[in-house]
Amino acid sequence: MPESGLTPRAARESHATMTELMMPNMANTLGNVFDGVVLSLKDRVAAVAAIRHARGPCVTVSVDRVDFRLPIHVGELLTGQASVNYVGRTSMEVGVRVEAENIVTGERRHTNSCYLTFVAIDKEGNPTPVAPIVLETAEERRRHESAQRRRRGREEARRASWNL
Repeated sequence: MPESGLTPRAARESHATMTELMMPNMANTLGNVFDGVVLSLKDRVAAVAAIRHARGPCVTVSVDRVDFRLPIHVGELLTGQASVNYVGRTSMEVGVRVEAENIVTGERRHTNSCYLTFVAIDKEGNPTPVAPIVLETAEERRRHESAQRRRRGREEARRASWNL
């Protein structure tokens, strides 16, 4: 058992998927879905993945850059897929991929992706340790290595912004 005393968990155990039908109240006058609707879906599906891994409450502490590659339209299905890519002592990076699906043709388009960082919290709202992650596939190992690089970049950026 690892130093934390927590049983490691496989990355696949935390995967989460959410799908929603995009309705007129979710869009602007051009029929394009508001970015806030997309961000909300990302945060919720990522939270499910983080909570599954931590087996307890988690809070969002950051969202990496979000680029909207393609518009999402009223009447399409919007699907968010999330997985835990990296686990620190109390934090986790969760990757989210969003796809829009035309319900008539079945065509799916990758519209955007981003990374969110969550911290597991205890009953008092303090950070609490999370189980280490078990990487079983080459894809999971690749995501983990990329997440480690992003984490170092976030830490450097945070230190630089605090020294303004």
